[in-house]
Amino acid sequence: MMKYKGGYFRLLTWLVKKPMYRKYGKEKTRKWIRESNAVYRKMLEESDDIGSDNPMAGNTYMGYVFMAIWKAADGEIKVEDFKKVTQEMMDRPLVKIIKGGNDMNRKEDVEKMSNMLHAADAWQKAHPEYVEKSWDFHFDETKHKDGFYYYFTRCPMETYAREHGFMEVLPVCCDLDYCTAKLRHARLIRDKTLADGCDMCEYWFVGDQVKNPQ
Repeated sequence: MMKYKGGYFRLLTWLVKKPMYRKYGKEKTRKWIRESNAVYRKMLEESDDIGSDNPMAGNTYMGYVFMAIWKAADGEIKVEDFKKVTQEMMDRPLVKIIKGGNDMNRKEDVEKMSNMLHAADAWQKAHPEYVEKSWDFHFDETKHKDGFYYYFTRCPMETYAREHGFMEVLPVCCDLDYCTAKLRHARLIRDKTLADGCDMCEYWFVGDQVKNPQ
């Protein structure tokens, strides 16, 4: 069971509300968001505990919000439409402030990303009780000359989605990685995701000024 943190739910539903108004109207949006809170809480209760102070836990807390809204809509939200709604949300000024700030064309910002992810990996290795339930990072800094590359073969969101019938909507969460990359002046290049049935999720972030990434 994961600890409920209402801040994630309140912030994400507030951010996605306006794009949803435009797509689905106020009445349906308000109904779905209102009903999704109970779904969100149930999802957290059913999920394996990965540590409330896990540096990666925010990914699950945020991703579950979108999955809960989709579930609450009971078939009325099509995944491809919802992708566009969440992508529009990522263009909001507050999101740009929260998720942006770095420029992956700068060596020092590539190093910041590397340090952040290695720190998350170190936290998980220091908490063996969560190792088999959380992300497993694999770094290969020799694979590419440009940018930063890593992958993982286990994702708590994917595990939950596969076990509880959320695989259809999981790509909505995965596609937000591309939006985050854009906010950091980067491109995300990847061929594999667990959501697509592959054996890993790849992340190769390359500065958007790099013409022929290697």
